[in-house]
Amino acid sequence: MIDTRRIQYFVVLAETLHFGRAAARLHVTQPPLSRLIASLESELGVKLLDRGSRAVGLTSAGERFYADGKVILASIDQARKNAIAAGRGEHGELCVGFTSCAAFNVVPAYVRSYEAAFPSVSLKIKEMLGDELMNGLVDGKIDAAIMFPPDRETKMEMRTVYTEPLCVAMATNHRLAATRHVRITDLAQERLVISSRSSGPTLYDSIISACRAGGFEPHAPFETSLLQTIVNLVAENVGIALVPRSMSRARLSGVCYRPLVKAPIVNQILLWNSGNRNPCLQGLLRLPQPK
Repeated sequence: MIDTRRIQYFVVLAETLHFGRAAARLHVTQPPLSRLIASLESELGVKLLDRGSRAVGLTSAGERFYADGKVILASIDQARKNAIAAGRGEHGELCVGFTSCAAFNVVPAYVRSYEAAFPSVSLKIKEMLGDELMNGLVDGKIDAAIMFPPDRETKMEMRTVYTEPLCVAMATNHRLAATRHVRITDLAQERLVISSRSSGPTLYDSIISACRAGGFEPHAPFETSLLQTIVNLVAENVGIALVPRSMSRARLSGVCYRPLVKAPIVNQILLWNSGNRNPCLQGLLRLPQPK
């Protein structure tokens, strides 16, 4: 089998057409170089060089082997670079799941930052529900999740990446739309559209707790899985909703948002499995926290 060292030596010799200069460039002495080229010709069964008393020339077989040899060496060098880049997380694929709310705060910033830092990585993002995100991390179907904090103990690693208050979403013709700030007690007689507990337990619990702290049990006959659906229902005057402030960026016609006095604070977290060996994940974890 022809090893890459002999290909490399021949390519240098073909470029210099001089054993002495080729040996100097390769940092070897001339006799070993001559023996190596002779063994290469012997293995191939063809003559690669025309050896004169003062000059060296390439035969037609030598010219062909020189052209192919350069391609082989370039491919090997690229393979080496690819392996190093993949090991550093600069090549490969990263899959990140997220809840619908995260699309209005940290997900766009993460996508822009990650693609700028790792342009050769294939970044895939998937909108999923809370339970789907947790299961996806366990099964390895996603590498990381951006979501509300889980309501149960987990061995996953996590960090808070975004913090914001809840606000009140209502139809633009709602009686509270004329107010600048809404108190939780103003909602006692209102019908709420709320995110189901299974899709975001900590968000759900924050809303229920805020209502109870205001002295009433919320009337919430409508539960959905997606915050975007909540805002759509609010626009149709089905009810009002307590949503993360970043949802106001949805700018849906017929909906307005008002600050809530002493609003509960909710967090978005980045969650990942510490046993995940995808090197591309480390690049995501090294990114600065979105603002």
